[in-house]
Amino acid sequence: MRSRTPLFNTEAEREGLRRASRFNAQLLDHLRPHVVAGVTTSEIDRLAYSYTLEHGHTPACLGYPGEVVPYPKSICTSVNDVVCHGVPDDRPLQSGDIVNVDLTTIVDGWYGDQSEMFLIGEVSDEARHVVQVAFDSLYLGIRAIEPGGQVDAISRAIYEYARGEGLDVVREYQGHGIGRRFHQDPGIPHVPTRPPNRTVIQPGTCFTIEPMINTGTWHTNRVESDGWTVRTRDGGLSAQWEHTLLMTEDGPEILTLTEGGPKEGQRI
Repeated sequence: MRSRTPLFNTEAEREGLRRASRFNAQLLDHLRPHVVAGVTTSEIDRLAYSYTLEHGHTPACLGYPGEVVPYPKSICTSVNDVVCHGVPDDRPLQSGDIVNVDLTTIVDGWYGDQSEMFLIGEVSDEARHVVQVAFDSLYLGIRAIEPGGQVDAISRAIYEYARGEGLDVVREYQGHGIGRRFHQDPGIPHVPTRPPNRTVIQPGTCFTIEPMINTGTWHTNRVESDGWTVRTRDGGLSAQWEHTLLMTEDGPEILTLTEGGPKEGQRI
């Protein structure tokens, strides 16, 4: 259950959020060269676990409580038709795959959270398109919000763009507030709601935007027997990108920017 939205307005609080997010981005850059054909997602998970502990921090996903079992790994790796919460396994990545690597780290009690898509070898035009639209949707959502703006502006920007590109947006999962807890208010849907979500994003709010975009139906299957993996209902491809954001008095500050990943406006 999410708590009431906390506001982080002291410089010490904001710096705590920034430190956690900076390390999380550093971790993603550390993993980047290893997300290639022939490497298993379990191996990527082991690298993430070791690197996080070597730096004195905690993988937030490991042991996270679920409805069936606690999450068994340090990161989520969602390949092809997996929408989210894919559990790393011993299947080597293959040319043509697309994979989302989702990381969350606890640094001195603060959480940083992000995810990024990787194209493995030569991928189809359809795969590249859904990855690009998910990437662009993330930044359209970020640029749609300002101090005192409403969550509905984020949802509408993402949904209208993705639908205009012939794709659809997952309804069942959304972004979330984050800080000293992994998941808290405000919830950030990626599709407009009825009535519109009028929740105001005040300065001091920290939250994620993480649109999940599908090539076919927005519907997902029931969670698989591992208690976590969620796939598209029709077997179509799914792509997701995520940043942690801090709303400041001047606008949204992206806390989880990487050095090696794609930049806003870039072609994937």
